[in-house]
Amino acid sequence: MNRTKTYLSKTVEELKPSGIRRFFDLAAGMEGVISLGVGEPDFVTPWSVREAAILSLEQGYTSYTANAGLMELREEIASYMQKSFGVSYSAQKEITVTVGASQALDIALRAILDPGDEVIVVEPSFVSYVPLVALAGGVPVQVQTLKEFGFKIQPEQLEKAITERTKAIMLCSPNNPTGTMLSKSELENIAQIAEKYDLLVLSDEIYAELAYEGEYTSFAAISGMRKRTILISGFSKGFAMTGWRLGFVCAPEAISQAMLKIHQYAMMCAPTMAQFAALEALKTGRTDVEEMKKSYRRRRNYFVQSLNELGLTCHVPGGAFYAFPSIESTGLSSEEFAEKLLLAEKVAVVPGNIFGESGEGHVRCSYATSMEQLQEAIKRIGRFLERRQKA
Repeated sequence: MNRTKTYLSKTVEELKPSGIRRFFDLAAGMEGVISLGVGEPDFVTPWSVREAAILSLEQGYTSYTANAGLMELREEIASYMQKSFGVSYSAQKEITVTVGASQALDIALRAILDPGDEVIVVEPSFVSYVPLVALAGGVPVQVQTLKEFGFKIQPEQLEKAITERTKAIMLCSPNNPTGTMLSKSELENIAQIAEKYDLLVLSDEIYAELAYEGEYTSFAAISGMRKRTILISGFSKGFAMTGWRLGFVCAPEAISQAMLKIHQYAMMCAPTMAQFAALEALKTGRTDVEEMKKSYRRRRNYFVQSLNELGLTCHVPGGAFYAFPSIESTGLSSEEFAEKLLLAEKVAVVPGNIFGESGEGHVRCSYATSMEQLQEAIKRIGRFLERRQKA
Protein backbone atom coordinates (compact mmCIF):
# COMPACT_ATOMS: atom_id res chain seq x y z
CA MET A 1 0.00 0.00 0.00
CA ASN A 2 1.43 3.35 -1.07
CA ARG A 3 0.83 6.23 1.26
CA THR A 4 2.84 9.09 2.63
CA LYS A 5 3.84 8.46 6.22
CA THR A 6 3.83 11.37 8.62
CA TYR A 7 6.06 11.29 11.64
CA LEU A 8 4.57 14.35 13.24
CA SER A 9 2.56 14.41 16.43
CA LYS A 10 -1.14 15.07 15.81
CA THR A 11 -1.06 17.69 18.56
CA VAL A 12 1.72 19.56 16.81
CA GLU A 13 0.11 19.20 13.40
CA GLU A 14 -3.04 20.81 14.76
CA LEU A 15 -1.15 23.79 16.21
CA LYS A 16 -1.48 26.97 14.19
CA PRO A 17 1.61 29.11 13.65
CA SER A 18 1.64 32.32 15.68
CA GLY A 19 -0.62 34.87 14.01
CA ILE A 20 1.76 37.63 15.09
CA ARG A 21 4.52 36.22 12.90
CA ARG A 22 2.50 36.68 9.69
CA PHE A 23 2.26 40.41 10.20
CA PHE A 24 5.88 40.71 11.32
CA ASP A 25 6.99 38.87 8.19
CA LEU A 26 4.83 41.10 5.99
CA ALA A 27 6.19 44.24 7.62
CA ALA A 28 9.79 42.99 7.39
CA GLY A 29 9.61 43.12 3.60
CA MET A 30 8.63 46.81 3.55
CA GLU A 31 10.69 49.96 4.00
CA GLY A 32 9.72 52.84 6.28
CA VAL A 33 7.43 50.81 8.53
CA ILE A 34 6.65 52.07 12.03
CA SER A 35 6.19 48.95 14.10
CA LEU A 36 3.76 49.08 17.00
CA GLY A 37 3.62 45.31 16.98
CA VAL A 38 6.72 44.19 18.83
CA GLY A 39 6.15 43.36 22.50
CA GLU A 40 9.52 44.34 23.87
CA PRO A 41 11.15 47.41 25.41
CA ASP A 42 12.89 49.84 23.07
CA PHE A 43 15.54 50.46 25.73
CA VAL A 44 18.95 48.79 25.69
CA THR A 45 19.69 46.65 28.74
CA PRO A 46 21.30 48.95 31.37
CA TRP A 47 25.08 49.13 31.11
CA SER A 48 25.72 47.87 34.64
CA VAL A 49 23.80 44.71 33.79
CA ARG A 50 25.68 44.17 30.53
CA GLU A 51 28.96 44.86 32.30
CA ALA A 52 28.21 42.17 34.89
CA ALA A 53 27.70 39.62 32.11
CA ILE A 54 30.95 40.66 30.45
CA LEU A 55 32.80 40.39 33.74
CA SER A 56 31.42 36.89 34.33
CA LEU A 57 32.85 35.81 30.99
CA GLU A 58 36.22 37.42 31.67
CA GLN A 59 36.36 35.65 35.02
CA GLY A 60 35.71 32.31 33.35
CA TYR A 61 32.17 31.59 34.49
CA THR A 62 31.29 29.63 31.36
CA SER A 63 30.19 26.31 32.85
CA TYR A 64 26.77 25.00 33.88
CA THR A 65 25.18 26.33 37.02
CA ALA A 66 22.99 24.30 39.36
CA ASN A 67 19.85 23.13 37.55
CA ALA A 68 17.69 25.58 39.48
CA GLY A 69 20.12 28.43 38.83
CA LEU A 70 22.84 30.26 40.71
CA MET A 71 22.08 30.12 44.42
CA GLU A 72 23.05 33.78 44.79
CA LEU A 73 20.54 34.71 42.08
CA ARG A 74 17.79 32.62 43.65
CA GLU A 75 18.47 34.26 47.01
CA GLU A 76 18.25 37.66 45.36
CA ILE A 77 14.96 36.68 43.67
CA ALA A 78 13.60 35.54 47.04
CA SER A 79 14.59 38.89 48.58
CA TYR A 80 13.06 40.77 45.64
CA MET A 81 9.75 38.89 45.91
CA GLN A 82 9.57 39.59 49.65
CA LYS A 83 10.48 43.27 49.46
CA SER A 84 8.51 44.13 46.32
CA PHE A 85 5.41 41.96 46.67
CA GLY A 86 5.33 40.65 50.23
CA VAL A 87 5.63 36.97 49.28
CA SER A 88 8.22 34.65 50.85
CA TYR A 89 9.83 31.78 48.91
CA SER A 90 12.66 29.41 49.74
CA ALA A 91 15.60 30.05 47.43
CA GLN A 92 16.66 26.44 47.93
CA LYS A 93 13.37 24.66 47.27
CA GLU A 94 10.79 26.96 45.69
CA ILE A 95 12.50 29.02 42.97
CA THR A 96 13.75 27.87 39.56
CA VAL A 97 15.57 30.11 37.10
CA THR A 98 14.35 29.40 33.56
CA VAL A 99 15.04 30.28 29.94
CA GLY A 100 12.52 33.10 29.85
CA ALA A 101 9.05 33.23 31.38
CA SER A 102 7.72 31.13 28.48
CA GLN A 103 9.80 28.14 29.54
CA ALA A 104 8.61 28.66 33.10
CA LEU A 105 5.02 28.44 31.91
CA ASP A 106 5.81 25.36 29.82
CA ILE A 107 7.32 23.37 32.68
CA ALA A 108 4.58 24.52 35.06
CA LEU A 109 1.86 23.15 32.77
CA ARG A 110 3.72 19.90 32.14
CA ALA A 111 4.25 19.46 35.87
CA ILE A 112 0.56 19.72 36.81
CA LEU A 113 -1.47 18.43 33.86
CA ASP A 114 -2.64 14.93 33.02
CA PRO A 115 -4.30 14.24 29.65
CA GLY A 116 -7.73 15.83 29.55
CA ASP A 117 -7.21 18.21 32.48
CA GLU A 118 -8.73 21.60 31.77
CA VAL A 119 -7.08 24.99 32.20
CA ILE A 120 -9.20 28.14 32.11
CA VAL A 121 -7.50 30.77 29.93
CA VAL A 122 -8.87 34.28 30.39
CA GLU A 123 -9.13 36.11 27.05
CA PRO A 124 -7.74 38.12 25.43
CA SER A 125 -4.57 36.19 26.22
CA PHE A 126 -0.98 35.99 25.08
CA VAL A 127 -0.66 33.78 22.01
CA SER A 128 1.40 31.03 23.67
CA TYR A 129 -1.04 30.15 26.48
CA VAL A 130 -3.49 27.97 24.55
CA PRO A 131 -0.83 26.08 22.54
CA LEU A 132 1.26 25.38 25.64
CA VAL A 133 -1.74 23.93 27.46
CA ALA A 134 -2.43 21.67 24.46
CA LEU A 135 1.22 20.60 24.18
CA ALA A 136 1.14 19.61 27.85
CA GLY A 137 -1.83 17.33 27.17
CA GLY A 138 -4.39 19.66 28.69
CA VAL A 139 -7.58 21.18 27.35
CA PRO A 140 -7.63 24.98 27.16
CA VAL A 141 -11.00 26.48 28.09
CA GLN A 142 -11.06 30.04 26.80
CA VAL A 143 -13.28 32.48 28.67
CA GLN A 144 -14.04 35.73 26.90
CA THR A 145 -14.02 39.08 28.65
CA LEU A 146 -15.79 42.24 27.51
CA LYS A 147 -14.49 45.73 26.82
CA GLU A 148 -17.47 47.08 28.81
CA PHE A 149 -15.81 45.59 31.91
CA GLY A 150 -12.34 46.72 30.87
CA PHE A 151 -11.52 43.16 29.74
CA LYS A 152 -11.65 41.99 33.35
CA ILE A 153 -12.97 38.51 34.12
CA GLN A 154 -16.24 38.53 36.06
CA PRO A 155 -16.63 35.97 38.89
CA GLU A 156 -19.84 34.50 37.43
CA GLN A 157 -18.07 33.92 34.09
CA LEU A 158 -15.26 32.12 35.83
CA GLU A 159 -17.55 29.85 37.85
CA LYS A 160 -19.61 28.98 34.78
CA ALA A 161 -16.48 27.70 33.00
CA ILE A 162 -15.43 25.34 35.80
CA THR A 163 -16.05 21.60 35.40
CA GLU A 164 -14.93 18.50 37.29
CA ARG A 165 -11.88 18.38 34.95
CA THR A 166 -10.72 21.92 35.69
CA LYS A 167 -7.30 21.96 37.31
CA ALA A 168 -6.10 25.54 36.98
CA ILE A 169 -6.86 29.13 36.03
CA MET A 170 -4.35 31.10 33.98
CA LEU A 171 -4.09 34.84 34.61
CA CYS A 172 -1.90 37.66 33.34
CA SER A 173 -1.97 41.01 35.14
CA PRO A 174 -0.99 43.48 33.81
CA ASN A 175 -2.36 41.82 30.72
CA ASN A 176 -0.89 41.23 27.30
CA PRO A 177 -2.53 42.40 25.00
CA THR A 178 -4.97 44.74 26.80
CA GLY A 179 -2.79 46.33 29.49
CA THR A 180 -5.58 45.66 32.00
CA MET A 181 -4.42 45.32 35.61
CA LEU A 182 -6.57 43.59 38.22
CA SER A 183 -7.05 45.27 41.58
CA LYS A 184 -6.55 43.51 44.89
CA SER A 185 -10.31 43.13 45.38
CA GLU A 186 -10.70 41.66 41.89
CA LEU A 187 -7.92 39.18 42.60
CA GLU A 188 -9.60 38.30 45.89
CA ASN A 189 -12.78 37.42 43.99
CA ILE A 190 -10.79 35.00 41.84
CA ALA A 191 -9.06 33.64 44.95
CA GLN A 192 -12.39 32.79 46.53
CA ILE A 193 -13.34 30.75 43.47
CA ALA A 194 -9.96 29.01 43.38
CA GLU A 195 -10.43 28.06 47.04
CA LYS A 196 -14.03 26.96 46.55
CA TYR A 197 -13.20 24.61 43.68
CA ASP A 198 -9.70 23.61 44.85
CA LEU A 199 -7.90 25.02 41.81
CA LEU A 200 -4.36 26.13 41.08
CA VAL A 201 -3.67 29.56 39.57
CA LEU A 202 -0.87 30.15 37.08
CA SER A 203 -0.14 33.84 37.51
CA ASP A 204 1.93 35.41 34.74
CA GLU A 205 3.46 38.47 36.41
CA ILE A 206 6.08 39.33 33.80
CA TYR A 207 4.74 42.91 33.61
CA ALA A 208 4.59 43.48 37.38
CA GLU A 209 7.33 46.12 37.19
CA LEU A 210 5.29 48.10 34.66
CA ALA A 211 2.21 48.91 36.75
CA TYR A 212 1.13 52.54 36.44
CA GLU A 213 -2.14 52.87 38.32
CA GLY A 214 -2.27 52.09 42.02
CA GLU A 215 -0.25 49.50 43.91
CA TYR A 216 0.48 46.21 42.17
CA THR A 217 -0.70 43.08 43.96
CA SER A 218 0.80 39.68 43.29
CA PHE A 219 -1.77 36.89 43.25
CA ALA A 220 0.44 34.86 45.59
CA ALA A 221 0.15 37.69 48.16
CA ILE A 222 -3.63 37.26 48.41
CA SER A 223 -4.57 35.56 51.68
CA GLY A 224 -4.41 31.78 51.37
CA MET A 225 -3.24 31.83 47.74
CA ARG A 226 0.49 31.21 48.05
CA LYS A 227 -0.17 27.45 48.31
CA ARG A 228 -2.29 27.57 45.13
CA THR A 229 -0.13 29.87 43.01
CA ILE A 230 2.50 29.13 40.41
CA LEU A 231 4.05 32.56 39.94
CA ILE A 232 5.79 33.17 36.62
CA SER A 233 8.01 36.17 36.01
CA GLY A 234 11.31 37.24 34.54
CA PHE A 235 13.60 40.02 33.42
CA SER A 236 12.57 40.60 29.80
CA LYS A 237 10.00 43.36 30.14
CA GLY A 238 10.70 45.36 33.29
CA PHE A 239 14.49 45.20 33.03
CA ALA A 240 14.71 45.44 29.20
CA MET A 241 16.37 42.03 28.87
CA THR A 242 14.29 40.24 26.21
CA GLY A 243 17.29 38.84 24.33
CA TRP A 244 18.88 37.42 27.45
CA ARG A 245 16.03 34.89 27.79
CA LEU A 246 15.89 34.70 31.55
CA GLY A 247 12.83 34.08 33.71
CA PHE A 248 11.94 32.43 36.97
CA VAL A 249 9.10 30.52 38.53
CA CYS A 250 8.08 30.40 42.20
CA ALA A 251 5.78 27.74 43.63
CA PRO A 252 5.16 25.60 46.71
CA GLU A 253 7.93 23.05 47.21
CA ALA A 254 6.17 19.97 45.80
CA ILE A 255 5.20 21.72 42.58
CA SER A 256 8.52 23.52 42.34
CA GLN A 257 10.50 20.29 42.61
CA ALA A 258 8.30 18.64 39.98
CA MET A 259 9.00 21.52 37.60
CA LEU A 260 12.70 21.28 38.36
CA LYS A 261 12.74 17.64 37.23
CA ILE A 262 11.38 18.65 33.83
CA HIS A 263 13.74 21.62 33.63
CA GLN A 264 16.85 19.57 34.40
CA TYR A 265 16.10 17.02 31.68
CA ALA A 266 14.91 19.47 29.02
CA MET A 267 17.17 22.47 29.63
CA MET A 268 19.86 21.60 32.21
CA CYS A 269 20.08 25.24 33.34
CA ALA A 270 19.56 28.78 32.13
CA PRO A 271 22.57 30.48 30.47
CA THR A 272 25.23 31.29 33.05
CA MET A 273 26.14 34.69 31.60
CA ALA A 274 22.48 35.76 31.63
CA GLN A 275 22.13 34.69 35.26
CA PHE A 276 24.99 36.94 36.33
CA ALA A 277 23.36 39.78 34.39
CA ALA A 278 20.03 39.19 36.15
CA LEU A 279 21.75 39.15 39.52
CA GLU A 280 23.14 42.60 38.82
CA ALA A 281 19.76 43.81 37.55
CA LEU A 282 18.13 42.92 40.87
CA LYS A 283 20.96 44.46 42.90
CA THR A 284 21.39 47.78 41.09
CA GLY A 285 18.77 48.09 38.35
CA ARG A 286 15.90 49.73 40.23
CA THR A 287 16.74 53.28 39.13
CA ASP A 288 16.84 52.22 35.49
CA VAL A 289 13.51 50.40 35.81
CA GLU A 290 11.85 53.48 37.31
CA GLU A 291 13.18 55.72 34.54
CA MET A 292 11.90 53.35 31.86
CA LYS A 293 8.56 53.17 33.63
CA LYS A 294 8.23 56.97 33.68
CA SER A 295 8.92 57.07 29.96
CA TYR A 296 6.33 54.38 29.21
CA ARG A 297 3.73 56.25 31.28
CA ARG A 298 4.30 59.48 29.30
CA ARG A 299 4.00 57.62 26.02
CA ARG A 300 0.92 55.75 27.20
CA ASN A 301 -0.83 58.98 28.15
CA TYR A 302 -0.08 60.60 24.81
CA PHE A 303 -0.88 57.58 22.67
CA VAL A 304 -4.15 56.58 24.34
CA GLN A 305 -5.45 60.17 24.33
CA SER A 306 -4.54 60.50 20.65
CA LEU A 307 -6.29 57.26 19.72
CA ASN A 308 -9.45 58.39 21.47
CA GLU A 309 -9.28 61.76 19.69
CA LEU A 310 -9.12 59.89 16.38
CA GLY A 311 -12.31 58.03 17.29
CA LEU A 312 -10.66 54.71 18.15
CA THR A 313 -12.04 54.10 21.64
CA CYS A 314 -9.31 52.92 24.00
CA HIS A 315 -9.36 52.41 27.77
CA VAL A 316 -6.32 53.58 29.71
CA PRO A 317 -4.15 50.51 30.35
CA GLY A 318 -3.08 50.04 33.94
CA GLY A 319 0.21 48.39 33.07
CA ALA A 320 2.52 46.73 30.51
CA PHE A 321 3.17 48.77 27.33
CA TYR A 322 0.17 47.98 25.13
CA ALA A 323 -2.92 49.89 24.05
CA PHE A 324 -5.88 47.88 22.80
CA PRO A 325 -8.14 50.28 20.87
CA SER A 326 -11.48 49.33 19.36
CA ILE A 327 -11.57 49.58 15.55
CA GLU A 328 -15.23 48.53 15.27
CA SER A 329 -16.21 52.00 14.05
CA THR A 330 -14.27 51.37 10.83
CA GLY A 331 -16.43 48.41 9.84
CA LEU A 332 -13.32 46.31 9.35
CA SER A 333 -12.31 43.11 11.08
CA SER A 334 -9.14 43.18 13.16
CA GLU A 335 -7.11 41.45 10.46
CA GLU A 336 -8.51 43.64 7.70
CA PHE A 337 -7.71 46.79 9.64
CA ALA A 338 -4.15 45.67 10.45
CA GLU A 339 -3.38 44.62 6.89
CA LYS A 340 -4.90 47.68 5.24
CA LEU A 341 -3.17 50.04 7.68
CA LEU A 342 0.16 48.36 7.03
CA LEU A 343 -0.16 48.46 3.26
CA ALA A 344 -1.60 51.98 3.09
CA GLU A 345 0.37 53.81 5.79
CA LYS A 346 3.16 51.44 6.81
CA VAL A 347 2.10 51.20 10.45
CA ALA A 348 2.27 47.68 11.89
CA VAL A 349 -0.19 46.67 14.60
CA VAL A 350 -1.35 43.23 15.74
CA PRO A 351 -4.95 42.07 15.07
CA GLY A 352 -6.85 41.55 18.30
CA ASN A 353 -8.44 38.27 17.25
CA ILE A 354 -5.01 36.63 17.41
CA PHE A 355 -5.37 36.83 21.20
CA GLY A 356 -8.75 35.07 21.22
CA GLU A 357 -12.27 35.72 19.99
CA SER A 358 -12.87 38.48 22.53
CA GLY A 359 -10.04 40.43 20.91
CA GLU A 360 -11.92 40.77 17.62
CA GLY A 361 -12.76 44.37 16.80
CA HIS A 362 -9.51 45.56 18.41
CA VAL A 363 -5.82 45.81 17.60
CA ARG A 364 -2.81 45.68 19.89
CA CYS A 365 -0.43 48.62 19.68
CA SER A 366 2.84 48.65 21.59
CA TYR A 367 3.91 52.10 22.75
CA ALA A 368 7.40 50.79 23.61
CA THR A 369 8.90 52.97 20.89
CA SER A 370 10.07 56.57 20.74
CA MET A 371 7.68 59.47 21.17
CA GLU A 372 8.65 60.66 17.68
CA GLN A 373 7.63 57.32 16.22
CA LEU A 374 4.36 57.36 18.15
CA GLN A 375 3.55 60.86 16.92
CA GLU A 376 4.23 59.87 13.33
CA ALA A 377 2.17 56.69 13.76
CA ILE A 378 -0.79 58.75 15.01
CA LYS A 379 -0.51 61.02 11.94
CA ARG A 380 -0.53 58.02 9.64
CA ILE A 381 -3.43 56.32 11.42
CA GLY A 382 -5.35 59.60 11.23
CA ARG A 383 -4.77 59.80 7.46
CA PHE A 384 -5.88 56.20 7.06
CA LEU A 385 -9.11 56.81 8.96
CA GLU A 386 -9.82 60.05 7.09
CA ARG A 387 -9.50 58.33 3.73
CA ARG A 388 -11.85 55.59 4.81
CA GLN A 389 -14.45 58.13 5.93
CA LYS A 390 -14.29 59.84 2.53
CA ALA A 391 -14.46 56.59 0.57
